[in-house]
Amino acid sequence: MKKKYSILLILIICTAGCKLYAQKKVITDSIKPVYLDSVKVNAYLHADEKYLNDVVGTNIFAGKKTNLVLVDGAKMSLAQNITRTIYAKIPGITMWDMDGAGLQVNIGSRGTDSHRSIEMNMRQNGYNTNSDIFGYPENHYTVPMQGVQAIQLVRGSAALQFGSQFGGMMDYVMKNGDSTPPFVLESEQTTGSNNFFNSYNAVGGTSGKLNYYAYYDSRSGKGWRPNAAFNYHAYYASLQYRFSKKASLALQFSRMDYVQQIAGGLNDAQFTANNKQSVRARNFFQPVINIPAAIFKYSPSANTQIEITAHALFGQRNSVQFINPPNIADSFNTGIGSYNPRQVDRDYYDAFTTEARLLHRYRLGSVNSVLTTGIRLFTELTRRKQKGVGTTGSNFDLSLIKPYGVDLRFTTNNYAVFAENMINITPQFSITPGFRFEIINSNMKGVINNASVPVAYKGSRKFPLFGMGLQYQVNKFSQLYANISQAYRPYLYSTITPSDRLDIIDANLKDSRGYDIDFGYRGQYKDVFHFDVNAFYLFYGNRVGLITTKDNNNISHLFTTNIGDAVTKGIEAYIEISLIKIFTEKEKINDIRLFNSFAYNHAVNTKALINKAGTNTSIAGNNVENVPEIMNKAGITFQHKTMSATIQYSYTGKSYNDALNTIQSANGITGLIPAYHVYDVVFYWQFKKTYHLSAGINNFTDEKYFNRRITFYPGPGILPADGRTFYISFGIKI
Repeated sequence: MKKKYSILLILIICTAGCKLYAQKKVITDSIKPVYLDSVKVNAYLHADEKYLNDVVGTNIFAGKKTNLVLVDGAKMSLAQNITRTIYAKIPGITMWDMDGAGLQVNIGSRGTDSHRSIEMNMRQNGYNTNSDIFGYPENHYTVPMQGVQAIQLVRGSAALQFGSQFGGMMDYVMKNGDSTPPFVLESEQTTGSNNFFNSYNAVGGTSGKLNYYAYYDSRSGKGWRPNAAFNYHAYYASLQYRFSKKASLALQFSRMDYVQQIAGGLNDAQFTANNKQSVRARNFFQPVINIPAAIFKYSPSANTQIEITAHALFGQRNSVQFINPPNIADSFNTGIGSYNPRQVDRDYYDAFTTEARLLHRYRLGSVNSVLTTGIRLFTELTRRKQKGVGTTGSNFDLSLIKPYGVDLRFTTNNYAVFAENMINITPQFSITPGFRFEIINSNMKGVINNASVPVAYKGSRKFPLFGMGLQYQVNKFSQLYANISQAYRPYLYSTITPSDRLDIIDANLKDSRGYDIDFGYRGQYKDVFHFDVNAFYLFYGNRVGLITTKDNNNISHLFTTNIGDAVTKGIEAYIEISLIKIFTEKEKINDIRLFNSFAYNHAVNTKALINKAGTNTSIAGNNVENVPEIMNKAGITFQHKTMSATIQYSYTGKSYNDALNTIQSANGITGLIPAYHVYDVVFYWQFKKTYHLSAGINNFTDEKYFNRRITFYPGPGILPADGRTFYISFGIKI
């Protein structure tokens, strides 16, 4: 039931540490440095920086390709989580516009799959939020962006410190309570097209040694397409107690749940005739994710910091759907006197993780060095129940009339150790070698096909990973950086699960392995000019897929194995300039800012075969699925005192959703994804210091487009993006 009214509670604007990001200083031999305990978010609170400092907390980012985005409701559509505005200033991020409510964040990078950020190492305050990072790493957890202080992204070089995923590591740094008053209330209420309503409310502050922050977010609407209603809830609470200048403990809890009606996919003819139509009215999806966490920080000396994070993830992923291609109607079946039964799929997640990190600053002769090292202990149980025969009804109902066809238990234990050492060879030049060693023990058991086929799998794999970063400070305004890091992607549970009796899993199946290379030049001049231009090369080896094979009886089987490699190479470039401050730095309240975020991704398969209608077919030279070659975002912001307006343009080139690079299919499941462009506008006005109004128009030219065809949930088929919508928000801070 939608909530149209809410108690006018109020959020907090996180003010901890709002000070200028100082220019990076070189430690000299004559003065002994004093290193204070740091609070991670303090490094991200001013727009002067677009990338991460060399050292933040217990992490080393020197020589790595990093991005830093400060979440700003004056320039982004936060209440609706519109990803193309939130991530606009990060070149090369591929995004899937599933809906205008932002219930899922689907992002990828450098040729990786963007479906529910499955190839990203997604984190919040430093701990993982992927549902099962090793076997089913889809990120079902979606945080309301109004509660986020900053977003930090580290590309493939993140594999050593944070664990592997070819897309990189993205961390949402949540807001803290205000550092001065003991109690602050803030609230923002948003309404918009298609009965959209979002209520974000938070409290926070500091009392003595205790800092606290908590929010509740409720979001509901009908959706742009028919049969697309949703009801979303998110909760977050953080209590941080500072025992002394050396030690602190933070206890945090996050929860997100929603029920979304799925409008389903379309084929090309249906999309051309009416991209807003829906041919599914009985499909629903529901994730429920709970994440309790504890973060302990201790600095035994000025040069040493210890951070221990323990967190759990308990959750579910539930769906009830009539799953068929869009050219098959979900019609009344006269033979049984009702609609056909729907399929019920349910996953249950229970994960526990502990990560301990130590950062130590030391000298070897005249050379300053920073060492970070740590361990990770992880255990996960995923219970998967699929292909249950559900009801013939039309509401959200997970009950069954026949048992599940798939009932499996997956257990994964992971142990990892890493170390990286930043060595300042000269005051301008540093090298950062590093390594990571991972052990993965996996176990699967259960039944498939209505409890008639027992299946089992047990495996143990070990991964040594190595990398090296280089950084040269050209002058106080700019630096060169380079990095090479190995990475891997574990094969998924679905890969080792046969779909029927004729499927065969390769007994020698290997995890995907590869490496990522970066070389770039970045810099800034105060808050006037920012730039970051880099070239990259990503090798993605041993990709997993299907080919056809025959057994001793000459019977054909689908064979799951490593089918070949893929390579993505390209350029990522970002530039931002102030047209006012370039002439006078004294101007504080008026500005005109321009930015452009460009990416070129040439992603192709190499030495690869896949099954095509029973024949093994080479896909060497074909484009990697769902990777547009050109992506560009540009924007201009006009600011006058406390008022601002931002216009953003987004262009995405064409791509294909299958490795065969199919142009079109009758059912719409495979085919070309045409290029498209979208314009968005955001207005913001703060008045009387306490209140603000914001409004926006998403896709204001009403572009008819899609950026995803899909073969499974929530399609199958073309998933149209939303047309023109608007929103207006009113906020108050006391």
